[in-house]
Amino acid sequence: MATQHTEQVKAFLLNLQDRICAGLSAIDGNVFATDEWQRPEGGGGRARILENGAVFEKGGVMFSHVMGDTLPPSATASRPELAGAKWQAMGVSLVIHPRNPYVPTSHANVRFFIAERPGAEPVWWFGGGFDLTPFYGFDDDCRHWHQTAADALAPFGSELYPAYKKWCDEYFFLKHRNEPRGIGGLFFDDLHEGGFERCFGIMQAVGNGYLQAYAPIVEKRKDTPYGEREREFQLYRRGRYVEFNLVFDRGTLFGLQSGGRTESILVSLPPLCGWKYAYTPQPGTPEARLYEHYLKPQDWLPA
Repeated sequence: MATQHTEQVKAFLLNLQDRICAGLSAIDGNVFATDEWQRPEGGGGRARILENGAVFEKGGVMFSHVMGDTLPPSATASRPELAGAKWQAMGVSLVIHPRNPYVPTSHANVRFFIAERPGAEPVWWFGGGFDLTPFYGFDDDCRHWHQTAADALAPFGSELYPAYKKWCDEYFFLKHRNEPRGIGGLFFDDLHEGGFERCFGIMQAVGNGYLQAYAPIVEKRKDTPYGEREREFQLYRRGRYVEFNLVFDRGTLFGLQSGGRTESILVSLPPLCGWKYAYTPQPGTPEARLYEHYLKPQDWLPA
């Protein structure tokens, strides 16, 4: 059964990677380069990279399927009973850094994990989600993003969207800055309740929902005029993205601790970013509005 599950999930993930890259390429006008790689410890992946595009300054849409005989500490901290188990992990993870500061950065990830011990049933779970990180916020974009997330999960129960939205708000939070990374979206992990088919369906709905949520926002904002001020603020806010991914992100920690491919793990980092000492935006500016309004977890769905 474990083989049947992994092959079924793998086929979906590879197709998802193809479809997302095709959709983003249609917006940008440039194609993603492909880099296939192998991991000496077991498994490999397929990296899709777009750099210096017309719309996307950098984008990585990564598929990986890796395996090993001993789980890293980041995976067994909450599940000590799995220490020493053979494991497989596969997923699609992406981060898109737009060129125009009025287009938000976006992230999505869907993944499947399975661990096996001799004489015992396999232990598996799904995880994933997507979140949006604007530099200059628009209420319409926030409502569309969250409505798409809610619609994707609606077939599986009305309780999922508010639960996964709350989880996302709590997870993508920079504790040392006391601020969220963006306007959130969906996040879930360790999903196994309800059986494989239901959990796989939820993961598929989230993966398929990403492009539906992101593409209309990009199309709407990609030609907005901007200047040096907006560009500098974009680079400054990208610094927050770097801080989160290197300090808190579970996927980054798991990848590095499990001997993953560094280039693929760190492809989420932007090509350019910046930091300013004790920066505070001027009151009444669009930059201040980001902090005062958009970086405040809230209900974005219409009443």
